[in-house]
Amino acid sequence: MAIETLKQKLINHIKRIYPERNHERLADEIISTFWPTSGGKKAKESHLPGKGAWSEQTTLLITYGDTIKKAGQEPLKTLHTFLKEELDGAISGVHILPFFPYSSDDGFSVMDYHAVREDLGDWEDIKAIGADFRLMSDIVINHASAKGNWFDGFLKGEEPYKDYFFTANTDDDISRVIRPRPSPLLTEYQTADGPKHLWCTFGPDQVDLDFTNPDVLLAFIDIMRVYLNNNIRIFRLDAVAFLWKEIGSECIHLPQTHEIIRLFRTLIDYYEEDVLIITETNVPNHENLTYFGNQNEAHLIYNFSLPPLLIQALLTGNEYYLKKWLMELPPTQQGCAYLNFVAGHDGIGLRPAAGILMDEDFEEMIETVRNFGGEISMRTGEDGTEKPYEMNISLYDALKGTINGEDNFQSERFIASQTIMLGLEGVPAFYIHSLLATPNDHEKYKRTGSKRGINRHQYNYDDLYAALNDPKSEKSYIFNEIKRIITIRTQQPAFHPNAIQFTLQLPEGFFGFWRQSEDRKQHLFCITNITNKDREIALHHLNLYSGVKWKDLLTDQVFENRENDLIIAPYQSMWITNIAK
Repeated sequence: MAIETLKQKLINHIKRIYPERNHERLADEIISTFWPTSGGKKAKESHLPGKGAWSEQTTLLITYGDTIKKAGQEPLKTLHTFLKEELDGAISGVHILPFFPYSSDDGFSVMDYHAVREDLGDWEDIKAIGADFRLMSDIVINHASAKGNWFDGFLKGEEPYKDYFFTANTDDDISRVIRPRPSPLLTEYQTADGPKHLWCTFGPDQVDLDFTNPDVLLAFIDIMRVYLNNNIRIFRLDAVAFLWKEIGSECIHLPQTHEIIRLFRTLIDYYEEDVLIITETNVPNHENLTYFGNQNEAHLIYNFSLPPLLIQALLTGNEYYLKKWLMELPPTQQGCAYLNFVAGHDGIGLRPAAGILMDEDFEEMIETVRNFGGEISMRTGEDGTEKPYEMNISLYDALKGTINGEDNFQSERFIASQTIMLGLEGVPAFYIHSLLATPNDHEKYKRTGSKRGINRHQYNYDDLYAALNDPKSEKSYIFNEIKRIITIRTQQPAFHPNAIQFTLQLPEGFFGFWRQSEDRKQHLFCITNITNKDREIALHHLNLYSGVKWKDLLTDQVFENRENDLIIAPYQSMWITNIAK
């Protein structure tokens, strides 16, 4: 029976995570928490995601619940209206960034994991969006708010919260701990048992949870069940790399962290329908790839190296680093896929480009971004010094020029960034401001004091609607052009997230790759001129085979003579595919 096999698999995970615990009893508690009404009887045989989990028609939107606001209406209802009216047919899923009561970090310091912010709407609004779009939600799993109900119970010494958070001593060896923030790692709080030093990887308002206590694990399994009941079908494990702590270690990517993800994956694999896990691990590429495990951890991982490398290529007109990275990127195994994006709600991470970009190229990119109105957030390095962690800028303004300054190709360069991303192996995801070509919001940065506020603008729905429907608006042009390209993409089997991909060896100034459908019937050559000059390329560089016609899907241009040279405009992309004669 499925339940017996499931229980044994859970026991195997538990032995690796909690070797001193009663493994069988904890397995029973996990099952009864995840299947509270059936005790696991509804578990079905373990499976990899079905064909419906993702396809060439899968495209995600990333947004805050209140990015678009309308007077007199809950923002989640406004978002649902926007999705249906403006993006139906182009976007198949939506990641609503933390919509829970919070105290800081725009939602990532959660006060109550079981509630929806009253100023956004309620669970019925979440369920309604999840009924129309595949819905992703954050599980903010590494830490909780210092102002939340769990931490309040911890301070008072109340059960079960008194052992929920990770404490340390001031003389503990924390010298090797990897930090994403320059703030002190330990923060002193007064508790019912006296002063205690709490572990705060991301700052004093975000207190790290203690997963050495299995009650914390059970609490998050219960949270997963609540989310499933409300039509959430993709779990994003936020900052999961830092989950397990061992004094004297780097406290990142520890074996117990991976085993906990495997335990979650086991539960999901026995669920009655396809549910996906994505890990948010903003780290160097080789570390990020480990979160696929052996097809037994994350279904999806973010392609975190893509944003800085693609931006660097477009700012310099040099494809070297981007091409080198793509050539070395391993194809995904069955049941796994990359999540591709060029910008997100945070800044453009720099650690994922470590070991790829040379120091001088890092510095050149950072200085260019500063010249375009961006800010740089820092982290504490292994040697205790501050190092650049992310670039805080809207993607639209990050691409307003090149390393030589601003020019007249901002829109073309911006669309090129999205077109390249759409063609790559994996599932494409658009941060809402990358669809809307939003410029830097310096006022929000000044108002909030958060550098990330630059890229977290909020729109009035009526103003946005008017701009998107104004034929003279640059915002309208970009929005509709990207939607047009998405629509073309959804019709191409060669753009299935797991379809074969090879990097093309093209003349300098071009970036390209080849995709082949799983049935090998469709071949797609994706090429982009990443410079601000017209450039020539001979069709023979693409090795187009004879016997069929070839067509650029983006312009409908047909090529019958493979000996011709193409003139490709600055930042123009072409998707050249075979068509029947």
